[in-house]
Amino acid sequence: MNPEIIKEKIEKDIGKKVRITVYGLRNKTNLYDGVIKATYPNIFTIFDGLSEKSFSYRDVITGDIKIKYE
Repeated sequence: MNPEIIKEKIEKDIGKKVRITVYGLRNKTNLYDGVIKATYPNIFTIFDGLSEKSFSYRDVITGDIKIKYE
């Protein structure tokens, strides 16, 4: 899969609520709920009400993070 395809899909969904699941080391999982705020050449950001978090398109491709639309 191409990062540009992921970027285009996320750009269309700016302003939508999402849940981001981040799979880390040692089977640790982090969840982030927020709204897609912006896209940039290599990352996209979500705003969770308190702060802005950034994620890369490559992590979506490799499965290190999953995006669920609410």
